[in-house]
Order: sequence, then structure tokens, then C-alpha cells
Amino acid sequence: MTYQTINPYSNEVEKTFENTSAAEVEQAIVSARQLYLKWRTGDDLAARKAVIVKLGQLLRERRTSLAELMTRDMGKLIGEAEGEVDLCASFCDYYVEHADEFLAPQPIYTNSGNAHILKQALGVLMAVEPWNFPFYQIARVFIPNFLVGNPMLLKDASNCPTSAQAFADLVLEAGAPKGALTNLFVDYDQVAAIIADSRIAGVCLTGSERGGRSVATEAAKSLKKSTLELGGNDAFIVLEDADWDQLAQIAPQARLYNAGQVCTSSKRFIVPEARVDEFVEILKAAFKQVKMGDPMDRSTTLAPMCSKKAKEKLTKQVQTAIDNGAKLEYGFEPVTELAGQFFMPTILTGITEDNPLFDQEMFGPVAVVYGYQTESEAIALANNSSYGLGNTVFGSDIAHAREVAAQVESGMSWLNAGWASLPEIPFGGVKNSGYGRELSEIGFTEFVNQHLVYEVE
Repeated sequence: MTYQTINPYSNEVEKTFENTSAAEVEQAIVSARQLYLKWRTGDDLAARKAVIVKLGQLLRERRTSLAELMTRDMGKLIGEAEGEVDLCASFCDYYVEHADEFLAPQPIYTNSGNAHILKQALGVLMAVEPWNFPFYQIARVFIPNFLVGNPMLLKDASNCPTSAQAFADLVLEAGAPKGALTNLFVDYDQVAAIIADSRIAGVCLTGSERGGRSVATEAAKSLKKSTLELGGNDAFIVLEDADWDQLAQIAPQARLYNAGQVCTSSKRFIVPEARVDEFVEILKAAFKQVKMGDPMDRSTTLAPMCSKKAKEKLTKQVQTAIDNGAKLEYGFEPVTELAGQFFMPTILTGITEDNPLFDQEMFGPVAVVYGYQTESEAIALANNSSYGLGNTVFGSDIAHAREVAAQVESGMSWLNAGWASLPEIPFGGVKNSGYGRELSEIGFTEFVNQHLVYEVE
């Protein structure tokens, strides 16, 4: 596997990294295991909290320079990349503030004796992370597990190696001991061998459905705990009483943020049949206003896709949808005036259940619009998916919007808003979108040994 930064705006290879050898992997496991054992027998939480405080400071101090690394790796707008650094720093604040609370023994009251739950580290973890949020994806698994006392090995996406290594280096600079977070440039066979190693306690992955199946299989073979955050084909249900002025402000950005390369971005817009044309015009007006260009230029509003491969895949998907009866409402024209991996924002309607793209995630700036006659039909359409990551329900009657959201088979719902990620709210899905949660107290304790201690009176 080749680890390279290929700038998707210039198409230039900016940096190449050597693959991690078997001996280097072994040393990484040894260091992480030794650190776990040290933490397991000592109370180092205060020291670990100090490291995360310093990490937050470094993230804020180097906000723009770190953001530039992500933009060069995978092409995101510089402003969006800076926002990602800010979000990672907020994780530092939140988990340092709540670590003692989340790790405090939990008493259980019984009639027969005394009991409590100890919150203890589980061991060394293997993290397999994607390219679309190069810092955020690492931060949301590393920071809580570092505070718990679980050292981490990292295999990041091959197209954002500079960002991954920069984050690992920043952790060391913040004062973390060797073995706390080790970035590895390994292939999938090496990942499988690491997961199978008896010194590894668990594995977390954010990525494709295919990658999730592979990692979950390897973890199951060795009876290892795993968490998976996989793809999504999120529905955006517009109710009859929706505020259309507000809708026009939110719906386009819910699809175009990060060039549409977000697992939880809205991909299927489900609108009252009588207003489908009106909704398409709203999207079209917004999509026509985007400015494609250098993602380092703060006037650019739509970044290139992350790679040539990703652009080619999305192009093939859209063409397949059209060949099988979908109607092209807007877009899907080659972007010839720019050299980078740009994809013109596209709107499709008329994708029926027998279309091969009906149950596929299109990871890029492509919006699919559906019409519905009844609310129950809208909910059924939203649930007619193998995915179940997130969804949006848009309506003025919040109580009713909540009732609709409760009927959608997903791990997360947002009312009158696009997707959101905050340290205090859990993140994860159901069905083929994976299992387990990250962020919040739920994510903090995913890889915690809930150790019961029971005393008979």
C-alpha cells in the first residue's frame, strides 16, 4: 500500500512515506503494551489530562498550519479544515472536564450486599480511520481512550498520511509517552495480523461497509471488541409544515459540505410530491452559486473531491443511475477549466427501487430528490435502506417532527438542521452503518472494562 499526499487541487505528489516494517509494528505493539501495563497499575489520570490540555492548546495555536496539511492531503476548504481543528480542540476541553466523572466507580444498591462498578482500561486498541476528516476521526477515538488508559495504534487512510503523522507527532509534543499513539503505514494484511495479536484488546474503524466487514471478521475471529462507523445514505424528510425559507438556507449545505464527502450528510431528500419541483429549484439555485477553485483560497466554496479514484467512482455511479432511468435535473458536466478533481454539483430525481443506485451511498456532491404522497410513505422510504446512520426531519411542529424522527431506523436524528458532531452527543449508526458509539460518555466507555466488585454483607 502506497502512502502519499497527492494534492487533489494540483494533482501533484507532495510527499511519500515508507511503509512500516514488521519489526517496527512489533516494536509499536511492545511499547503500547508496556504503557498499558504501567497505566493499569498506577493512577496516571492527572498526567494524562495534562497532556490533553496541552494538546488542545497546540491545536488552537497552530490552527491554520494544521488545517493546511488536511487541505493538501484531501482537498477540503481551508475554512472547513480550520473548523475541524477547532472541533478537535473542543474534544480536549470536554473530555478533560468529564474524565473523572466518567471513570468514577458506580455504586449499585442491592438488598444482599454492596456492589460497585470499576471503570478500567481494556488494553491496546487498533484504530482504522478514513480520509474525509483527517484530524477529527483520529481525535474522537484517541482522546477519550488516552484518558481511559488505552494506548492506540493507528492505520489511517493512504491518501492523508501527512495529516495522520502530524497528529501523532502533536500528541508526543503535548507530552504523551511513547506508545500512547503510534501511526503506522501498514497494509491490510498487517492490520489483520495486528488485530489477531493477543496483545491487542479491541479495534475501532470508521470507513466503508466493505472495510467494516473485513475488520469485524478479523476481530470476531479473535473474540475482540470492535466498533464500526460505516457509510450512510441519510434521508432528509421535509414535512408539510416545513419553513421553506429556513429550508433553503440549510438543505444545500447539508449536501455540499466537505464536497459532499461526509458519512452523515443528507443524500436522499424526501419532499411532498406537490413541492418536488420547487425543492429542486432551491437546490439548483444554490448549486449554481458555488465557486470551484483552490481550496486554500477563502473565496472558494466547493472543494475538489479527495482523489481521482473517488471522482471516477462517483461519475460511474451517477451514469449508472441515469442509464437505469434516473432523471438528471442539474449538473453532471465535466469541469474542464480546472485541473483538480472537481465534480459539478448534481441533482437527480426518479431513482426507483429497481435502480442499482437506490441503495448505494454516493459520496460526493450529488443530491437525490424523492416525492411522497403521505407521511407514512415518507417514513417508509427513509427506512428503505440498508444503512441507518443519521437523518434529518424538517418541520415547524417540533413535537410532531420528533414523532416522525422516532420512526426512522437510524442511530441519529437532527430536527431542522443538517448533521452535527459535538463532543457531548453520541455518534454512530445501526443496520449496515455499523455498531457502537463514539463521542459523549457512551463513546468514552466503549472500550472500558465495567468491572463488578460485589461484597456480601
